Amino acid sequence: MIITNIKFAMLKVPLTTPFKTAIRQVNAIEDLVVLIETDSGEIGFGAAPATPVITGDTHKSIMAAVENHIKPVLINQAVEQLNNLINQVHGAIVHNMSAKAAVEIALYDLWGKLYQKPLYQLLGGGTAKLTTDITISVDSIEKMLSDSLHAIMLGFEVLKIKIGKDIHQDIERVKAIYQEVKGKAVIRLDVNQGWTAKQTVFAARKLEQAGVELELIEQPVKADDFAGIKYVTERVSTPIMADESAFSPRQVIELIQAQAIDIINIKLMKTGGISNAIKIADIAKIYGIDCMIGCMLEGSIGVAAAAHVAVAKATSITKIDLDGPALGKFDPVIGGVCFDNAHITLGNGSGLGIQEISKLHYF
Repeated sequence: MIITNIKFAMLKVPLTTPFKTAIRQVNAIEDLVVLIETDSGEIGFGAAPATPVITGDTHKSIMAAVENHIKPVLINQAVEQLNNLINQVHGAIVHNMSAKAAVEIALYDLWGKLYQKPLYQLLGGGTAKLTTDITISVDSIEKMLSDSLHAIMLGFEVLKIKIGKDIHQDIERVKAIYQEVKGKAVIRLDVNQGWTAKQTVFAARKLEQAGVELELIEQPVKADDFAGIKYVTERVSTPIMADESAFSPRQVIELIQAQAIDIINIKLMKTGGISNAIKIADIAKIYGIDCMIGCMLEGSIGVAAAAHVAVAKATSITKIDLDGPALGKFDPVIGGVCFDNAHITLGNGSGLGIQEISKLHYF
């Protein structure tokens, strides 16, 4: 199976409700889809969203990185030489992690098709079912309560609450939600770099004193504030998870060895794809650190790839935050992974198992 061409398309899915965090508001999932064509007729599917305030990637920059730097080194290469292809992708251009992730996902999809196995089986196997949390966007207390209760009605048992705009309002938001969902759902907090280290300790202690039990607090401080996240971890009982602070395997090792965090959040768009995500899961396993696997606001192509990694690395990836497709009004991807609210089921198709994608707009 020889790579012959790489094409691009856009895929847009409106959200059922606006996605609001401390740093942005989004009304639709917009993925740049990467299609790798081969001489056998098989096509590998990958995708990446634009996340300029998180990874620094836009749709235009992803396309430029792939077209001008990554595509030239892959044309006429054999899919069976996967490790060599991955090395060439990462050596073709520095940074541009979302571009590399989209291409890697498509390459791994082709690799699965080459050997006619679901990707998770080639990565080590596992039980092809996952249960995800759902994101509750930052908003008024009334709206967040309504969204939380609706999520529970749909069968979600873990809520990831977005906060980080105003610390005093944030504390009241969390206390109100906790009292309403106590005994019905577990709460995770995602601060999206919205607090300082001292503010985080203040808020965590206030919540702990109020009897609020949280599963974790995600990325409360700025991404590059390793000292700050360590300061928090040492001073609060609630587990602290690194997200934007943990892009690469090297950063993960530094955070773990410094005893700066309790949990690592893996996202394919941060790691540059599946290969580094696997490395991070294995590193965490060695150190006895749990991982969550998450996603950006993205659709079911990239999230399917993350689900395959989660199943294959279930001994270290113990928390699932793959609700992107569940937030959309519809899923344009036919075949592959089934996203049914909190329940994720991997199919038996080769690679990612994608049969067809509707509503693609080709460049």
